Amino acid sequence: MDSGTASGPSGPDSSAPAGHVLTAAEHAEYLRLRRAARLRHRRLRRLGASVLLVLTLVLAPLAVVAVWVHDTVADTDRYVQTVAPLASEPAVQNALVNRLTDRVVSQVDVQAVTDSLSKVLADKGAPPRVVDAAGELTGPLRSALRTVVHRTVHRVVTSDVFAQAWVAGNRRAQSAVVGMLTGEGQGALRANGDTVQLDIGVVIDQVQKRLVDAGFKHASAIPRIDRSITLFHTEKLRKAQNAMRLLDILGVWVPVLALAAAVAAVWTAPGHRVMLLVTALGMGAMMAVLLVALAVVRRVYLDSVPPAALPPDAAATIFDTFVRFLRDSVRTLLVVSLITAVAAWLYGPSRPARAARSAARKGTTAAGRQLGGAGVRTGHFGQWLAAHRPWTTGVTIGAGVLALVLWNHPTVGAVALVLLLVVVVLAVTAVLSAATGPTTDRAERPVP
Repeated sequence: MDSGTASGPSGPDSSAPAGHVLTAAEHAEYLRLRRAARLRHRRLRRLGASVLLVLTLVLAPLAVVAVWVHDTVADTDRYVQTVAPLASEPAVQNALVNRLTDRVVSQVDVQAVTDSLSKVLADKGAPPRVVDAAGELTGPLRSALRTVVHRTVHRVVTSDVFAQAWVAGNRRAQSAVVGMLTGEGQGALRANGDTVQLDIGVVIDQVQKRLVDAGFKHASAIPRIDRSITLFHTEKLRKAQNAMRLLDILGVWVPVLALAAAVAAVWTAPGHRVMLLVTALGMGAMMAVLLVALAVVRRVYLDSVPPAALPPDAAATIFDTFVRFLRDSVRTLLVVSLITAVAAWLYGPSRPARAARSAARKGTTAAGRQLGGAGVRTGHFGQWLAAHRPWTTGVTIGAGVLALVLWNHPTVGAVALVLLLVVVVLAVTAVLSAATGPTTDRAERPVP
């Protein structure tokens, strides 16, 4: 063949007619165009993967909050599980006891009692000193009344009966919570203008009954108005309600969209492992940002609650109790993201990653040989495991991921447990694949 010519490719990539001989210049142009097409294709894939990555990072925190709103608020059992600990929190109990005690004592006119006593004594001809002493009993009587009422109310609020009534009342009021967050309907927890209030009428009824039974007839006169405790006041409540309604509607779809965008970003990128590493780190960063945002919202909430309406320790306890499942979910996703990033890095070509894989391989091989030397040999089964190592590894990791997906609200402890099981199974599989014993030697020994 002439050195100045080259035959064109005969495959489907060739644009030259069959049998046409390309010149050197034509062949070089063809190679240049093919490289340009491949480069343009890779750039388009990178651009698409970048867009999908940004979409994933934007949807990730929204998905976590949407799932929390949908599960915690819309699910009755989950909501009751959320608010049940409040009944046994000392800060909340003390706030309720003090509020109820003030309202009961305010219904007893101690000054009128002492004035009546002084008048009766004066009419009976009692010495002026005795009449004046009777008039000075207002303070001690009010203090004694408050002590007795406080003790009675404290007994009610800290009793198991109150805890049971609290759970039952919140179970019934769950629909009211949904109404408060969506701005529709009224109930135990309601939005009144820019204020979120908790109705404690059930508790007051219990206290009234106990006080009346103890001989305090005036307790039955506690009015039915003002039976609420202000939990939150903000001028942006309407905006928050609109956001909550939107998150409740999208509570199922946002997580699906976020997961689909993440998978599509990894699949679209030219380097799947690198994109998996970047996506995992990005998700971890977004979860860290969400934790910081929760801390900021907590500070804003505590600053917005007047101490006269709710003591700071009780307000902090209420906030922490309501968002604890959201905070747990964010921490879990943060840990999962970091684990995924580490796994993607370990499968990379860097020198530390290769060293870590080599050390693990040497360790499992040495353990397998020791088992084989001790008489524990896996034979053909071990050979099969060694030959299908990528498949067994993929199945094991996939089983761990599936376990976390099917786990009902996994925690950091659950993630650690699944990770430990996956690592143990991978290690055992590697050891068994190395413990083939003499079967491998016979297979590799040449036949004379």
